[in-house]
Amino acid sequence: MNRRLTVGTLFERMKDTLELELLGPSTGLDREITSPEASSPGLVLAGYINRFPYQRIQVLGETEITYLQSLGEVQRTANLEQFFGFPLPCAFITKGLEPPTPLMRLAEEAGVTVLRSQLKTAEFYRLIKPFLSDQFAPTTTLHGSLADVYGVGLFFTGKSGIGKSECVLDLVERGHRLVADDLVFVSRRGNDVLIGRGHELQRHFMEIRGVGLLDIPAIFGIHAVRQQKRLEVVVVLEEWDGNAHVDRTGLDVQTIDILGVEIPKITVHLNPGKNITVIAEVIAMNHLLRYYRGYDTATAFNEQLIDRMRRKSDVQRYLQEDDE
Repeated sequence: MNRRLTVGTLFERMKDTLELELLGPSTGLDREITSPEASSPGLVLAGYINRFPYQRIQVLGETEITYLQSLGEVQRTANLEQFFGFPLPCAFITKGLEPPTPLMRLAEEAGVTVLRSQLKTAEFYRLIKPFLSDQFAPTTTLHGSLADVYGVGLFFTGKSGIGKSECVLDLVERGHRLVADDLVFVSRRGNDVLIGRGHELQRHFMEIRGVGLLDIPAIFGIHAVRQQKRLEVVVVLEEWDGNAHVDRTGLDVQTIDILGVEIPKITVHLNPGKNITVIAEVIAMNHLLRYYRGYDTATAFNEQLIDRMRRKSDVQRYLQEDDE
């Protein structure tokens, strides 16, 4: 699921960051931006239109403006007519440069919004690309609670009333941080990074049954929350079932697919007296050991057992063959 982005929305959200101003009429602000890329028109301004990615935001820097100004009026008009003949989403002029004639007239006739930025072209690209990547990132919503535990993003999920929010509340009380409760918006960055955040209105509120809504930063301080966090481990809370198969060694690593990214999944079976908060902290620390230091406790222990059995077998073989 991708969010719809229009030129007007981009202008509204990035006006201050990109130091934007609207040149000419606002007739093209409702045009939809369909590509997460921004690029320069390049050779299109010289009349070469093959392989022109017109779906992208078009950025005219000092090189493009200077080139257009170097052309004769007839040639410049012909090249710009060809340029605006494509269904462009919008055009940007950087460095606060003045648009050469007849650029504004042709843009208005084509219904293309022209925005001017005071930033240098390289700085403009540096700031707009992350915004576009975020807008076009694949997204989904998950029911659960996301917390930052020792720098690891733990996403707690399970059936309603299992105790997800209570677990995260206890973690916050122990010094960890809440990212989102109940509803978590997840977006994929690149090929394998999932970023979770809460809804703008309910982001740092928690609902505890029997207590009601809690304002976490108001109670525990601003250090108890964060705006977003990478989702790294899914913790599934389930009621204890004596007949269920439970992995007791950790060798059977389970994963879950979220937006095409495989995330480690750990199922914790709840029974009276189990300290789920401490278990959650251990899950985070074990993840740090495994994925950031390359140490897998279960694998290391298993290798020690295999080595011990091998050495014992070698001794027995030696004694059997020693017939002196």
